[in-house]
Amino acid sequence: MSTSRLAQLLRLYLVTDPQALRGRTLTDVVLQAVQGGVTCVQLREKTASTRDFVALACALTEVLKPLGVPLVINDRLDVALACGAQGVHLGQSDMPVALARQLLPPEVFIGWSVETPDDVQRAAHLPVDYLGVSPVFATPTKTDTATPWGLEGLCQVRAMTPLPLVAIGGIHLGNAAEVLTAGADGLAVVSAICSADDPCLAAQALRTCVNAFL
Repeated sequence: MSTSRLAQLLRLYLVTDPQALRGRTLTDVVLQAVQGGVTCVQLREKTASTRDFVALACALTEVLKPLGVPLVINDRLDVALACGAQGVHLGQSDMPVALARQLLPPEVFIGWSVETPDDVQRAAHLPVDYLGVSPVFATPTKTDTATPWGLEGLCQVRAMTPLPLVAIGGIHLGNAAEVLTAGADGLAVVSAICSADDPCLAAQALRTCVNAFL
C-alpha cells in the first residue's frame, strides 16, 4: 500500500475502549462511528482474555471488511493473524517491530508509537508504515504514557519523518484543527467518539474538520 493511500485510511482513527462505551456494545458504537466518517478502527483490549479478544476482533472484521474500513489490532500479533486484520499497532514495550514484520503477511501494515525524538529517529531504520505520536496531550484514557509532545513536539516529529503521523492523546473537536495544522495526517480518538451521546454525530463533526484540512 502506498504511503499516501495509508495516510488517507488513517485520517479519522477510532481507538476502542470498553470502559468508555457507556453500556453500549462495541459493534454498535463502531458501526455508528464508521457511519459518521471514521476511516480506521484500532481494537484495544487490555484486560480481555485471548479468546474474548479474538471473538471481538472477528466480529469487527465481519462488520468492517465489507465497508472497506481497516481493522488494526493493538499489541497482539496472534489476534491480528487470527482475525485477518489489515494492521497492527505496537508500542515501545511490545514485540520488536522487525520481528513483527517477519511474522506478519506483507500486506499487513504496522504502526509504532513514538514517545521521544529518539524513537522517531529509530523509526527511520525500522519496517514501520506509520507512527502514532503519543501522547500529544495528557489524557485520563491512558495513564501509562510518556510526557506529552504538545503541538510544538508534534511539529518537531513532522519535520523529522515522511511517514504518516497519527496523533493520539487528548484529541477532540476543540483541538483537532490545531493538531492537523501541526502536521498530523490523522486524528486518533477514543472517548470523544466512544463516550459521545451520539457516536455517529461526533464522528461526523471530526470528519468535517479533517476534510477541511487534508
